[in-house]
Amino acid sequence: MRKTVITMLAGLSLLALTACGGSSSADKTITVAASSTPHAEILEQCIPILSEQGYTLEIKVMDDYIIPNTSTESGDVDANYFQHQPYLDDFNASNGTHLVTVTRVHYEPFGIYAGTCDSLDALPDGASIAVPNDTTNEARALLLLQDNGIIKLKDGVGLTATKNDIVENPKNVDILEMEAALLPAQLDEVAIAVINGNYAIEAGLKVSGALAAEKADSEAAQTYANILVVKEGNENLPKVQALVKALNSDTIRDYINNTYDGAVVPIF
Repeated sequence: MRKTVITMLAGLSLLALTACGGSSSADKTITVAASSTPHAEILEQCIPILSEQGYTLEIKVMDDYIIPNTSTESGDVDANYFQHQPYLDDFNASNGTHLVTVTRVHYEPFGIYAGTCDSLDALPDGASIAVPNDTTNEARALLLLQDNGIIKLKDGVGLTATKNDIVENPKNVDILEMEAALLPAQLDEVAIAVINGNYAIEAGLKVSGALAAEKADSEAAQTYANILVVKEGNENLPKVQALVKALNSDTIRDYINNTYDGAVVPIF
């Protein structure tokens, strides 16, 4: 009888350790929902880094902007990596979710691309400049033009800027607002165009060949950095922090810089 009781107690102790302090397989498996490019590709580079620490990284590719967040909220995945902070804030407000950012990883810069003019210094008086016509992207375009001395915007407008906020226009440039996806096709018709990173890539344009591009310390880059997101309360889980450390490593920085030719830029 005494031997049986000791055996039962030992079994209970083992269960308690597993429940309270031991490492279960769930504790060592990290599931992340991510869009395919570049997010899942970047995460794949974290697999050997995390493996050395005893973690298994499972990447669930979801080229959708809703399911990654709902899956993170429900606990079907531990984290997601596909979005920027303004989108996350809007999603939380619209859906009653409780998702938070744990780290910023990269941004995809806007660039100024040559049309009929191949130098910003040679931009003629009255030049036509094409920019995206949706609110957020137009503001990013105008800020990039301001950063390069082409226009000056009203103080404080930031990422709400429209062309009505231009207060100085020394070269009398004509800002043409148009659908973002159509901008690359208009390069033969305008002096320069400010184009979203994804549309530039699709059109075969290289950010490294742009006349200018958003810098990592710009307001737009900081605001629209792509982020790793978890459900509120999970920020400090050991496996989440292990993933943060892996994503912010020199290995990942080098991979991004060597792979995407400036179209994806590390922000850590």
